[in-house]
Amino acid sequence: MTKHKTGTREQWLVNRLELLKAEKELTRRSDELACKRRELPWVRIEKDYQFETDEGKAPLGGLFRGCSQLLVYHFMFGPEYTAGCPHCSAIADGFNGCAAHLANHDVMLWAVSRAPLAKLQAYKRRMGWSFPWASSHGSDFNYDFNVSATEEQQRSGNVEYNYRGSGVSSREAEIEANEATEFGRKIAATTGVDWATYIREMPGMSAFALEDGVVYHTYSAYARGLDGLWGVYQWLDRAPLGRNESGLWMRRHDEYGKGEPDHSCCS
Repeated sequence: MTKHKTGTREQWLVNRLELLKAEKELTRRSDELACKRRELPWVRIEKDYQFETDEGKAPLGGLFRGCSQLLVYHFMFGPEYTAGCPHCSAIADGFNGCAAHLANHDVMLWAVSRAPLAKLQAYKRRMGWSFPWASSHGSDFNYDFNVSATEEQQRSGNVEYNYRGSGVSSREAEIEANEATEFGRKIAATTGVDWATYIREMPGMSAFALEDGVVYHTYSAYARGLDGLWGVYQWLDRAPLGRNESGLWMRRHDEYGKGEPDHSCCS
């Protein structure tokens, strides 16, 4: 017997129509926010960022590949990692299908990580992905867009993420690194590193425009600001039990059914 409240079809419809009003208001509000994003002032990129790609070295402007707009997903895959972040991997599972549609709308989609290109290429083959993925190894790109931190920043607590500083003292940062939650340690272990190394990389996305040969930064989002990019999140939010987050609930797509029990109904 279910513990969830039950009712008649008529009762459900009354509640559903009430929810529909809230959903429509959220949609209208989302449209307004999208407009405000586009109204943000553009910031000219002055630094000469260089990336390693499958085709060789390329500047930031070279990632546009003939388009006037560029979207970059800041994928958590540091130089020490042996595999990409499982959560970033779940987001990236949806990139292949999106990339063709975005290109048809004058938008180029890339993932960018600090790991050397060879590591990214090997992991990309493992995951069966075809979207372009560039290495920013040796570049300031990740640091300037606040998705990577140095060991010194981590020790001092001087890390900015999601438009605010950590405000964590050196001692507090040390305690946090040494006393990560069991969940945190398990997540870090799936990438082949310890917790402190794992959290020196952070997820995010950035948008750029190319006009008259000049590249401009137009938008960036981090943390929960990325929820809308997770195709699986949008589906789970409409499932009866929601995201059902417990344990290592989000894994790489080739790892379900291995190791700890999961909720898979298809294994």
